[in-house]
Amino acid sequence: MDNINGLPDDLLVKILSFVPTYVAVSTCVLSKRWEFLWMWLPNLEFVSPWDSRPGIVDFINKKLPIHRAPVIERLCIHINSNPHIKPEYIKRWIEIAVSHYVRELQIDYHSKTEITLQLEAESYFIDGKYLQQLISGCPVLEDLSLRFCCNDNLREFTVIIPSLQSLSLFLFGNSNLNRYKIDTPSLKYLKLEDWNDPEHYSWTNMPKLREAYVDVESSNHLKTLIGSITSVKHLTICCLEDYLYGDGFVFNHLEHLKLCMCPFDSSNLLGQLLKGSPNLQVLDIFEMKRNDIVCWNQPSSVLECLLSSLKMLNWSAYFGRPQDRDIAVYILKNACHLKTATFLTDKRINDVRRLKMIKELRLSPRASSTCQLVFGEDF
Repeated sequence: MDNINGLPDDLLVKILSFVPTYVAVSTCVLSKRWEFLWMWLPNLEFVSPWDSRPGIVDFINKKLPIHRAPVIERLCIHINSNPHIKPEYIKRWIEIAVSHYVRELQIDYHSKTEITLQLEAESYFIDGKYLQQLISGCPVLEDLSLRFCCNDNLREFTVIIPSLQSLSLFLFGNSNLNRYKIDTPSLKYLKLEDWNDPEHYSWTNMPKLREAYVDVESSNHLKTLIGSITSVKHLTICCLEDYLYGDGFVFNHLEHLKLCMCPFDSSNLLGQLLKGSPNLQVLDIFEMKRNDIVCWNQPSSVLECLLSSLKMLNWSAYFGRPQDRDIAVYILKNACHLKTATFLTDKRINDVRRLKMIKELRLSPRASSTCQLVFGEDF
């Protein structure tokens, strides 16, 4: 023992790395010096596949948080159907691993009951293959959120998850990203914020999609995406380029549409979405800035949703410019089942102009005799 104690700490840690983790941890009782040596191990394995007792879970919960190695090369946790594991335990283990810049993470846990686990962690992927390896290890994943920033080196990635129900993608000005593919046939919720203009992107059909939030910079991206989201009931859409996406796409299930008409003219997109949404019930127009709408191309015939289904119009930051007024008047004049139309004027508009805008709308004809006009100020 004296000969071993004469060795430097780095060499002792190296020796401990060749024995199972639980053996290395047990050396902490040998002496004061050995009490902390195991905490510098670069590789940790907690393996107890058939042990349903609480001991292994308590062991991990006590030992993992006090680990001192700045980088964990490999963390492996293999526990099978242990009733003492809670979702927050797994979340905490992963958070600790990420805080130690873990390079290889393997958690193998099979539960007899369904659990929900939400993970919030920041990581960096050298390229898409590492992301794909992580995703492929989650065959029953239901909720995924990916955030890529401008300093990421990611050039391409693929998300193919048959079980996925909720997907949030945040792609912020990553000039290196030039392609991605999304294949999620069970998806019910999609949130996409993409401020890039990749060369190639692919979205497969999402027949179960019910809600989508789409904020994209490129009209080409919107063109690629639009055909895959036609099953939605709730759609929020913002595109920096006004875009006509072509005929043939009909949102038969769409009931609630929110359209951001900033910072550029989106009147053409509005007209096409109204035309392709025969069962629309609620229309929200929001965040219209002081940009110039070139013109409102009034449809040659009354849109089906105005004749049969639209019940509520909400317009935030209403400026009352001639083009704004033309859109509002057209809807009021033709929406036969409209119950309420709410206009929140921009707070920068003076009282004289605000009263003029209100008067114009009050005097405009309404197809629905029961339609109530509501006015207020947008804060």
